[in-house]
Amino acid sequence: MTRLRYTTAGESHGPSLVGIVEGIPAGLTLDLASIDAELARRQEGYGRGGRMKIETDRIQLLSGTKGGVTLGSPISFLIQNKDSVIEQLPPVRSPRPGHADLAGCQKYGHQDGRAVLERASARETAARVAAAGIVRQVLDAFGIEVFAHVLSVGGVAVREDAWDAAGAERAALRSESLFHALDPAAEAALIERVDQAKEAQDSLGGRFEVRALGLPPGLGSYQQPADRLTARLGAALFSIPAIKGVEVGMGMAVADAPGSLVHDPIDPAPAGSHTPFARRSNRAGGLEGGLTTGEELVLRAAMKPIPTLRRGIDSVDLETGAAAPATYQRSDVTSVPAASVVGEAVVVLALGEAFLDKYGGDSLEQVEAAHAFHMGQIRRR
Repeated sequence: MTRLRYTTAGESHGPSLVGIVEGIPAGLTLDLASIDAELARRQEGYGRGGRMKIETDRIQLLSGTKGGVTLGSPISFLIQNKDSVIEQLPPVRSPRPGHADLAGCQKYGHQDGRAVLERASARETAARVAAAGIVRQVLDAFGIEVFAHVLSVGGVAVREDAWDAAGAERAALRSESLFHALDPAAEAALIERVDQAKEAQDSLGGRFEVRALGLPPGLGSYQQPADRLTARLGAALFSIPAIKGVEVGMGMAVADAPGSLVHDPIDPAPAGSHTPFARRSNRAGGLEGGLTTGEELVLRAAMKPIPTLRRGIDSVDLETGAAAPATYQRSDVTSVPAASVVGEAVVVLALGEAFLDKYGGDSLEQVEAAHAFHMGQIRRR
């Protein structure tokens, strides 16, 4: 058994994006159509730019399966870029504030920001969504659902109880929303806010939430700091370009509340529950001490506005050092809906790693046996 891990390669306007996923157990039947559906969802959202009209992302498996069933060996794939024009694009001489352009050039000694932005681009996240599409199917086999939805764009928020109000209709509501949100009544205000920013040649950020349902208690560890699932999930979300804040459960609000209004009392569970214990609330967001509690995992992330502005931002020329407007790259007004899809993906990857750390085996059958033993042990207690 190999620990779950993944890697990606490729530039934004290169021939393709490439990914490798290791540690997927043998015996899992992969549904490639569901992965393509996730890739398509990443390309949706009101306020996206022209690139999404060019690309039609599809996963192409290169290794790791036979007859559509995983072999236990590394799974490699590629996603072709239709807009493969990296050699024809002009150099970027004026770095964009808020992007990796300047710091990357200073790190590697480049005088052309394109040498940085082509890899630093959020285009790379398509490969992570595809990798998560593979890992998600392991979690699906154990009844674990990971679901993201948008909370706000440019200061316009959906109703606070949107998740609870959506109930079992959440997937349908999200698919009908131009913002991957769960509050139809907010759509008009969200559209108006994006249109205002577009007219002003500006960009917008926002917030999204990722929830995971059906997690067993005990994923993660407190043994070493880096093993804490809280840290791993935070790192996963912060790895998305433009994410500047991450919260778990009550998040920042815990700083202002007394302990009696922060911690979740433990009660005996009702008869028939999968565990002998129950939580009276879920202010912790499903994580305590770096471990899952068995309650819903609740994470939120804040995305800054995209740093490419049509109106421009003051910058400098890399060669002369003189003042110059930042280079304008074709971009979106906002990509918060897409970021929510990527947020869902990186949470899937982190949870998949933790799940297989706990129950890992060389085959899906071995994973199922380890999971059944652990859940039986919990019930007996």
